[in-house]
Amino acid sequence: MIHPSYKDLMNAVNANVEPGEEPVVNSRYSIVIACAKRARQIVDGAEPLVQIDCLKPLSIAVKEIEEGQVKILTGANDKEDISDYAVGFDEIEETASSEQ
Repeated sequence: MIHPSYKDLMNAVNANVEPGEEPVVNSRYSIVIACAKRARQIVDGAEPLVQIDCLKPLSIAVKEIEEGQVKILTGANDKEDISDYAVGFDEIEETASSEQ
């Protein structure tokens, strides 16, 4: 079994959604695409935002999304506010820089 499961990742991504609002991700497909795009950024030279023992870009991307280090942006978000780490099924941005 793969850990975290896609359900755990969906819960982590949708954790800050207010009641009554539409969740950021609704399907496994959205999580898979977001992880794949973030992994591609890491392969292309982006610095990982988490420290793990594995060097595999996909494992790093999954851990970043699970820990909330990157944020998946939907088409409804303003594209001008996207950081250097923006990817995803629409877009993902680094949340660490937006919290500072």
